[in-house]
Amino acid sequence: MLQNLVLVKSFHVFGVVLFLGNIVVTAFWKVFADLTHDKRIIKYAQKLVTYTDLYFTAPGILIITTTGIYMLLSNNYGHYLQMSSIKWGLICFIASGMIWISILVPTQIRLHRMTNTFGENESIPDLYWRYEKCWMLFGSIATILPLITLFLMTFNPI
Repeated sequence: MLQNLVLVKSFHVFGVVLFLGNIVVTAFWKVFADLTHDKRIIKYAQKLVTYTDLYFTAPGILIITTTGIYMLLSNNYGHYLQMSSIKWGLICFIASGMIWISILVPTQIRLHRMTNTFGENESIPDLYWRYEKCWMLFGSIATILPLITLFLMTFNPI
C-alpha cells in the first residue's frame, strides 16, 4: 500500500512539473516572440502555444487531478480537505482552470486564427495586440494561482 502511495505521489509531482513548467516557459518565450514584432515568429509561437497546451498543460492537469483525487479517496486522506491550505490550494487550482477554459483557450484560438491571416506586407492588426494583452493579463493570473497552490499544498502555512 505504501509503495502504491509513493508511486501515485511521484506521478502527482510529475504532473505538477509538466503543468507548471509548461505554463511558465510558454509565457516566457511567447512574450519574447511578440516583442520581435516579426509576423513569422509570432505566428510560429502562437501555433506552439496551442500545441504545448494540448501536449503538456492538459496532460499535466489530468495527471494532477486524477492522482490528487486518488490520494484523497484512498488512505483516508479525506481529512486533508479540512485543512485551510488544502482547501485554498484547490480553490486556486480550480480558479486557474476556469480562467484557462473560459478565457485563455478561446483567446488562444482567436490569436492562432489571426496569425494565419497575416499578410506579407501589412502590419500586425491592433486587434491582435488587444487579444494578446487579454491573454497576458489572464494568463498571468492563471499562472500565479497554481504557483500559490504549489506553495499552499507544499508548506501548509494556513
